[in-house]
Amino acid sequence: MERVTLIENRLREAFAPQKIEVRDDSHRHAGHEGAQSGGGHFAVTIVSPRFQGKTPVQRHQMIYQALGEMMKTEIHALSIQAFTPEEL
Repeated sequence: MERVTLIENRLREAFAPQKIEVRDDSHRHAGHEGAQSGGGHFAVTIVSPRFQGKTPVQRHQMIYQALGEMMKTEIHALSIQAFTPEEL
């Protein structure tokens, strides 16, 4: 399964988002250490009521936890924009 799809599926399962976009920016980092070791660079925008009452750091931690081992093996860098529906 493509990594973008796998990331999206894991985040959908964990957060039941109203909106989600996962973008693979790995091509912009060719030659970078993370690219050489196989880890990709990704950007996530996600909107979920489950972020209500959480700080930005807590939201990022929730996303890292949902992605689990992928954060150590398949993802070298992850840009995150996490919002509640009210924040849009």
